[in-house]
This record gives sequence, structure tokens and C-alpha cells, in this order.
Amino acid sequence: NPTKDQLDQSKLNLIVAGSRNAVVMVEGGSDSLSEEEVLEGIYFGHRGLQPILDMQEELQKALGRAKMEVPPVEVNETLRQRVEELARDEMQQVITTARKQERSERYHALQERVVADLESEFEESAKAIKNLLQEFKKKMMRDRIVREKARIDNRGFDEIRPIASEVAVMPRTHGSALFTRGETQVMVTATLGGTSDEQKVESLYGESTKPFMLHYNFPPYCVGEVRFLRGPSRRDIGHGALAERALRAVLPEDESFPYTIRVVSEVLESNGSSSMATVCGGSLALMDAGVPLKKSVAGVAMGLIKDGEEIVILSDILGDEDHLGDMDFKVAGTEAGITALQMDIKIEGVSKEIMRRAL
Repeated sequence: NPTKDQLDQSKLNLIVAGSRNAVVMVEGGSDSLSEEEVLEGIYFGHRGLQPILDMQEELQKALGRAKMEVPPVEVNETLRQRVEELARDEMQQVITTARKQERSERYHALQERVVADLESEFEESAKAIKNLLQEFKKKMMRDRIVREKARIDNRGFDEIRPIASEVAVMPRTHGSALFTRGETQVMVTATLGGTSDEQKVESLYGESTKPFMLHYNFPPYCVGEVRFLRGPSRRDIGHGALAERALRAVLPEDESFPYTIRVVSEVLESNGSSSMATVCGGSLALMDAGVPLKKSVAGVAMGLIKDGEEIVILSDILGDEDHLGDMDFKVAGTEAGITALQMDIKIEGVSKEIMRRAL
């Protein structure tokens, strides 16, 4: 837990959460450090949190409170078998449909048919049938990746989706870029201002000003939804902060480029890691605006499927691979090293070797 002065001098700022034996969550940024240095930083943090776990266990023992027992939800195994029998053939078609919209439509048509066929036969509600169908989809998709070595869109495990990018697409902005990777697309603009345009920030440390801002917008239409436009969600704020960290590391020094910079990312379509597309588009838009970046920056989201001892690491994951997989590991950086990363784990934790491979 470094002091503010230490952080100002440091090339690495990480937040690490973990259990006794594994890392569970990582978020942070670095000044283009190597994968090995970042990995050592993560496990330095993991060692550092062990005494806090000791304190938690001592407190638990001192209070003498037993853990609350939560009985497992009972599942009707006969219903599960019927759901799988009815859905198997069509589910195979669903998990091999490459286009997101078409895959979603096929899945919902299958769901309607299975619910209609089984509601009268079983007393369970439609919700229970839908839950079992979703579990079956997850099982089939993961089995296909692990056993058949095939992803939803038939890419190789280390293969990136097709990339297309354009700059100067908007005539009246200082800088703009349209970045597309597969079915994820962002429009990013960069605006330059004077020092009086810096954002004022009040924090525990007092008042300061911020010369670089990145705002990330995720409108409902980008995932085919219709809902009210609200303020930014926690997700939007987190994704924007991650992309901001990724790009801040390569900005020029204030003395040589004394401008306030605002980057805005509008997600036009999303099927996996619009935050990393924001990093790529943001790098292009800043260069289009004439900002002399130290290096260009890119980002990619990595995934994990862990089935017993079988481990598959996936590059550039789709939305479904994130939702049904075991890890979402976003990594951004330059050719020289890492500038930002964020990892969420849905299993008990990952080993150092798995994390090294993912990085």
C-alpha cells in the first residue's frame, strides 16, 4: 500500500485481490513495463495481502460466528435430461452461428420452443427451464472449445478478428477515428483545449486539475436494445478509466505539449471488449489530432476455459466467450510493454503460469 508520493514516482500502480492460494482480480496501469515485471508486481501484491487474510481469520475466530449454511438448489434431473434431449441438435446450430444477432435470434427461438414443449409436462416454471437451457448452452460451448478445439466463429485460439480502421472521419473535430474489430466498433474523437479547460477534481488529497480525460459511452443500441439513456453506469466509468490509464502512459510531457485533451468513445456496436477497441481508436484519434504520442497503444481481451486439467486461453474474446468462460483479462500496451490491465476471474483463481500465458 504505497503512499501518494511513492505512487507519483512509481512506474506501476496495481490493485490486487486474492484468496489464500490464488489471484482473483487485478486492475492497474504501468509505464510500459514488461509482462514479467507486471507479473512479479501482481504476485508481490498477492504475498502482501496474506497478513490481511490472517487478520480476517483471527476476527472470525474471535467472534465465533459459524458460516451461514446455504443449501444447494435442488434441480429436477428428469427435467434437465428432457431439456437436453429436446435442445441438443438446435443448440449445436446456435453455438456454431458466427454472427451475434443471428445466434441470439436462434437461441431465443429454441428457448421458446423448449419452454412451450415442457411447461405442460412439468410443474416447474418457465424460469427453471430457461436456466437449465442456459446451463446446457454453456456446457456445449465450453465442450466444443476444449474437446473439438473450435470457437463459436471457428477462429484459432490465438486468432484476432478482422480489423478495419479509419482516421479523420469527422471533418470538424480535432481528431477522430473509427475502429472496428469483428462485430465491435467504436467512433472516437479527440479535442484539444487550453490549460483553463482542465477538469477540476476534489479528492481526499485536496483540489487538483486533470489535463487528460477519456469518456466512454455505451448506448443501448450498440447491443440491439431499447432502453432509457441514463448517466454512465459503473461499467462505463470502469471501462473509461481503464482506457484512460492505457493512453495516459504515452502522452507527451506538459512542458512540450501544454494542451488539455479530451477523448470521447462512442460504442456503435459491441460483441466483446469495446474498452479495448476504445484504446485502439483513442490512440488513432489522438495521433489524428496531432498529439505527439510516445508510442501507439493497442488493447485486447483474453479469455480462459478451464475444464479439470485442460486449460484453453483465447485471444480477442467474443461477448459469449466472456459470459460463458472463466476469465476476462484485458491487456493494453505498446510494443515496449504494458500500460494498463484489468482481470476478472469467475473460478476460484488462476495460477501464475496461466496468467503468464495470458499476458
